[in-house]
Amino acid sequence: MRSDAAKKGIERAPHRALFRALGLTQAEIDRPLVGVVSAESEIVPGHSHLGAIAQAVKAGIRSAGGTPIEFPSIGVCDGIAMGHAGMRYSLATRELIADCVECMAMAHAFDALVFVPNCDKVVPGMLMAAARLDLPSIFVSGGPMLAGRHRGKAVSLSTVFEAVGAVAAGRMGEEELCELEEAACPGCGSCAGMFTANSMNCMTEALGIALPGNGTIPAVHAARIRLAKDSGAAVMALLAHGTTARQILTAEAFRNALAVDMALGCSTNTVLHLPAIAHEAGLVVDLALVNEVSASSPNLCSLAPAGPHHMEDLHEAGGVSAVIRELAASGHLATGALSVSGMSMVEANATASIREPLVISPASKPRSATGGIAVLFGNLASEGCVVKRSAVAPSMLRHAGPARVFESEEELFAAVMAGNIRPGDVVVIRYEGPRGGPGMREMLSPTAALAGRGLDACVALITDGRFSGATRGACIGHVSPEAALGGTIALVREGDRIEIDIDELSIELKVDEAELAARREAFVAPPPRVKTGYLSRYARAVGSAAAGAVLQQPAASGAVLGQEAPAAPGQGGPP
Repeated sequence: MRSDAAKKGIERAPHRALFRALGLTQAEIDRPLVGVVSAESEIVPGHSHLGAIAQAVKAGIRSAGGTPIEFPSIGVCDGIAMGHAGMRYSLATRELIADCVECMAMAHAFDALVFVPNCDKVVPGMLMAAARLDLPSIFVSGGPMLAGRHRGKAVSLSTVFEAVGAVAAGRMGEEELCELEEAACPGCGSCAGMFTANSMNCMTEALGIALPGNGTIPAVHAARIRLAKDSGAAVMALLAHGTTARQILTAEAFRNALAVDMALGCSTNTVLHLPAIAHEAGLVVDLALVNEVSASSPNLCSLAPAGPHHMEDLHEAGGVSAVIRELAASGHLATGALSVSGMSMVEANATASIREPLVISPASKPRSATGGIAVLFGNLASEGCVVKRSAVAPSMLRHAGPARVFESEEELFAAVMAGNIRPGDVVVIRYEGPRGGPGMREMLSPTAALAGRGLDACVALITDGRFSGATRGACIGHVSPEAALGGTIALVREGDRIEIDIDELSIELKVDEAELAARREAFVAPPPRVKTGYLSRYARAVGSAAAGAVLQQPAASGAVLGQEAPAAPGQGGPP
């Protein structure tokens, strides 16, 4: 056992003394030590109940002969951070979380790890740590929030964001907004639609690193506690069989995850996080692969914000398991990918079925023959940009219009609220990328305000920042190269014509090359917005969104999918 390095032999008597100070008996010290990484906190609704999940995990570990030891992780609530300077910290915490888990796991010689996340950047941050450390690992999240009910309709947090724009447009009164505010989020859990948190929790199932049900069992259901106990026991089986994270997080697993992503219509943030997780596993998931999988994978679901259904509906309809089985049966998945159940991912979900075809369409009659996400290329985004195609109105799949240029999210939000955005406009928000933001803020406040004013079906939005999974409409993010690095988005001027063709995967700034060359020659990057602290260090190190916005290390390079992964920390090579 790895933990023997910290507890065996006479020279480790001081170490054992410290374990005894924790109240551990000799029998507990002798057993495998399993770290339980919990992101419980009192500021994140999706994490406020994780203490109970962690306790259930620990019960499962003990029942299978291990000694669980819990330690914490930070986590930002994207909803609370949205629309102000706090959102700059959200994506940047992904790297902090991965680094802190690595530090704790290596310093204390844990034999295995159980990860207990739930929201936004916490799930991918922990997945990055699992891939980096390559220990026996399993994920059990806190689960989705139930949808709220308002005047007979199911609602969620995105409904409230959109209502702000509706009030500004005179389409809703402030009294109704107050009612909605009180009803939209009825309790703990990750917000109820297919937003980033739930997208990534579904990806843990699709990658095979969580047991079936992890993505969709509601936070308040007793089944979530049972799942946590089963996960604690399952990690001990992984340890006994020597099955580590990178044996699960393989090239096949990532391709399968992308196919499930396309079927579900997940957040565009998955296209930022899956490449970053693959990078830690020594693999490359690039934007060309995303388009390749999207072109051959059907979209089977229309979940909020793209459609009327919420996570509880997906769960009742058969969950991610039913989607996996449907994709496997129709030849869209690699069948040999391993899962933490000890079986292949396909075998682990073999008994699932679609219980409600209104929520999960059969692959024979998909909502769309292509996936929910598309990557566009053109002179405005030579390295690519990303759109949630399944949440775009059909009339906006092709669009051309005049550029309306804004240098920050706040500038656009003020313009939307003042009624200064017109049908047909192509809104450009720049200097919100990983380096320029810094931190690549999500743009839910202005996109929801546009939707609330009824403009989501007639206005396109382009940014080098990113969008919440709760965003709908022709919202195109991750434009790379970003403005702060002199990308073409920095050269756009008010009134320039921009042409978008999502079906043809194209985005073009219709300005002749001579004029663009002159603008590029005259370009001067603005000074950094943040000059001290963590964000300043982050901005200097972060790479392109097209490659997952990972931190750059001079000697680091990823292998091509399928090549041998570099050694994990403490297992033959440097971290």
